[in-house]
Amino acid sequence: MGSLITVSVLAIVVLYLGLYGANKALLPVTVVGLLVAAGLAAMQWNTIAQPQYSGMVLFDHYAIAFSVICILSTVLIILLSKNYFERISVHVAEYYAIILFSLAGILVMVSYHNLTMLFIGIEIMSVSLYILAGIKKRDFGSNEAAMKYFLMGAFSTGFLLFGIALIYGTTGSFDLEVIRDYILSNPRDISFLFYTGILLIIVGLCFKVGAAPFHFWTPDVYEGSPTLITAYMATVVKTAGFAAFLRLFAVCFAPLADFWTPSLLIITIITLFIGNITALYQHNFKRMLAFSSISHVGYMLFAIVALGVASSNAVFVYATAYSIASIIAFGVLMLVQQQTGNSSFDNFNGLGKTNPFLALVLTISMLSLAGIPLTAGFIGKFFMFSRALSQYQVWLTVLAVINAIISIFYYFRVIIAMYFHQEERNSINIPANVGFVLGFAALATIIIGIFPGIIAHLI
Repeated sequence: MGSLITVSVLAIVVLYLGLYGANKALLPVTVVGLLVAAGLAAMQWNTIAQPQYSGMVLFDHYAIAFSVICILSTVLIILLSKNYFERISVHVAEYYAIILFSLAGILVMVSYHNLTMLFIGIEIMSVSLYILAGIKKRDFGSNEAAMKYFLMGAFSTGFLLFGIALIYGTTGSFDLEVIRDYILSNPRDISFLFYTGILLIIVGLCFKVGAAPFHFWTPDVYEGSPTLITAYMATVVKTAGFAAFLRLFAVCFAPLADFWTPSLLIITIITLFIGNITALYQHNFKRMLAFSSISHVGYMLFAIVALGVASSNAVFVYATAYSIASIIAFGVLMLVQQQTGNSSFDNFNGLGKTNPFLALVLTISMLSLAGIPLTAGFIGKFFMFSRALSQYQVWLTVLAVINAIISIFYYFRVIIAMYFHQEERNSINIPANVGFVLGFAALATIIIGIFPGIIAHLI
């Protein structure tokens, strides 16, 4: 609970710093505060977890692990933001505060023990993201992204809210344990309204994480939003969404797996193919990353389709690997955009010659996202495929491997552009903060790929 309180108070402190004109203190105060929040979360690891505040939240190993990875990913993204918001507006403190408020919602999402807290966490996060997507006030693409995100988010919230209402109407409670006990005590007498509630919740959560066929808002929102905000959406937000998704199904709906597994299985296969095949045809690096993120949603759905005791570890490892690699990709993209003004693949031509460091870290990122051995991404895919095979989902694994092969083509496209397409260009200046983030994330990607035991069995 200390981490949630710290992040919430930190957001208010940041607003006051902006009010009194202490803009230079915003970045260090935010980073230090987030590191303190991560430390407070980690300190709870050896305590006995019990539901708190009348059973509303539960800070067990699951919640702590996902809280820490979300906070640390936010720290890396915040470090990339030095001088970024200043180019957009003079009200820099507001942007830091909104990010922190969204992170507070995310911490609620990964630690809820009551469906009302899940809904509250999602709405705190979502409202903040609607604002962040449109922070470039005079940019039509940013405004369109914010509007589309708001409309689709409100639409998906309706599905989620009605699903939760039907679950409550059937069981008389929002508490996860009470809902689970209802299923276990009435295995053959469960109301059809309960099943309808599960389906509506699946639709709502699939909208939130960008799973097909509910993905259509994702490419436009990711492309139109400021690149730093897109990086936050694609990493921290997606990790939290899956942590919330998995907790609900693992705790409550596991006994009814025969009912909802076919639906999620179809969604998983469609998500994999739409994400990977559509990414092949993109000429814009940022839009390619958007469709790539859709395909990674498909891989993470493996842990729910093949639900078991190892699912939480599988999602945690995959989300960590994906987040680190994506932060590198968006960090390099930000620098390239500052030099060229757009994110076309052609703007990466010759980067290997003029900026070897940027080319190297981006290569590591692309290799990890493609699932090449000795990277964290390979370990993440290995965990997911292992989960599927453990539940005898052989054909699903075969389809996933085919999609992984397809993804190699578009990930290697940027590597080929950097090293084999020569073009006269000026060297890109790399700020110290960006260089640190890129170097740290690339090193973490390699270390996890070689020594996966570091995070493989935390939960």
